[in-house]
Amino acid sequence: LTNYKSSVATGDLILLKKLQMKYLLLFLLLCTLSPAIAQEKDSIPQSLSDSITNALQGSHPSEADLLSRQYKINDKLTYIYQKPRFADLFNKIPRNIGKSAVEMVSKPNYPYGLAAIGATAAIIPADPWLIRESRSFGESLGLNEAHTYKKLGFLKIVPADVNSALYFIGNGTTFIIISGGMATYGLITGAYRAQSTAMQILESIVVSGAFVQPFKRLTGRESPFITVNEGRWHSYWTFAPSFKAYQEDTPHYDAMFSGHLTTAMSAITVIAENYPDYKWIKPVGYSALGLMCFEMMQSKVHWASDYPVALFVGYITGKTIANRRIGKRYTEGNALVKPKYQWQFSSSYTLEGYQLVGARLTF
Repeated sequence: LTNYKSSVATGDLILLKKLQMKYLLLFLLLCTLSPAIAQEKDSIPQSLSDSITNALQGSHPSEADLLSRQYKINDKLTYIYQKPRFADLFNKIPRNIGKSAVEMVSKPNYPYGLAAIGATAAIIPADPWLIRESRSFGESLGLNEAHTYKKLGFLKIVPADVNSALYFIGNGTTFIIISGGMATYGLITGAYRAQSTAMQILESIVVSGAFVQPFKRLTGRESPFITVNEGRWHSYWTFAPSFKAYQEDTPHYDAMFSGHLTTAMSAITVIAENYPDYKWIKPVGYSALGLMCFEMMQSKVHWASDYPVALFVGYITGKTIANRRIGKRYTEGNALVKPKYQWQFSSSYTLEGYQLVGARLTF
């Protein structure tokens, strides 16, 4: 590169030096889970590669090249990321809440919402049996009901046993750590995809919480361990308990629906949507969710019927957040794939003064 140093723009040299840190980063990624997820499949983002090529040919990269990155997902799909701005983390949250609410009742998605509600109603009668069987199986595996954690500095976030570790999967702290790892990787390597995903994960925690808390406070469903301790097997529902009652006796009102599952589903959906070329993310992520759901039942934190709506809300919020951040370009060979149907509208006036409206459909 020294032979071309005079023709390479200063910005390109800085980016090239960052790439030299990749092998060091790969070693660090082995030490934590979150940066491992954030690895980029391509050694150099496409727009950076183009920028280097342009520099070696004596031309400077355009402003668009410096403010966006392209990642080839497969032969027909490329993701385009704009340079993330920290302010977007706050600017996009209100719209993501509104957009998620619209998506939940939109034509493509409302049947799944109805199915989630139907599944909830169908599972409620079986809740007591499922809790008893889950606890019995958990006990046979040596799992405890209580969740215990050790301190890491001033934070009590280190699980002390297996069931606490499984429960911690849905804790917001887990995904804040993952987000921090991805942000660190993205800033070191200049990977916009990792930076954007890190911000989306933080958004997913806030947006999913915006749906969970009002629903919990409206339904007021009792947690299983409260029900069992009082010698009952079916929970009480106190619709719209007072704010004071909810704050003072939260476990009596906050079972429906699971905040842990909603948060985890939303964050995993964000990661999977941004990294579809990493096929292991969904099976590993969904398996972790399944284990967490079982743990929350065997420890009597949640009923099985608390899960269907949580999965639906988590998926929609995660999908919505990701779709609003990712630019997608579909190609077939070297040509852009055009929509199957394309409408064109026009209007004009005749010599007699009549207004005409026309439409043309091409396919």
